[in-house]
Amino acid sequence: MNSFWTSVLWTLVGAAISAVVTFFLTKRHFEKELREHPPVTEKQIRAMYMSMGRKPSEAQIRQTMKAFKQNG
Repeated sequence: MNSFWTSVLWTLVGAAISAVVTFFLTKRHFEKELREHPPVTEKQIRAMYMSMGRKPSEAQIRQTMKAFKQNG
């Protein structure tokens, strides 16, 4: 009976360790993907302004990118 509870305990410890390691590996991978492929690019912002009938200045594009980074 004692070996049963020992095996249950080791199974739970292994599952907990696996969950923690998986969490950190997934988080690191997700952050890397966001760095390499940002959700919004300057080209997309330029297209957004053009679709509204405006020709944006570089300052407006940089300001919009900064706002996306602060709020995103």
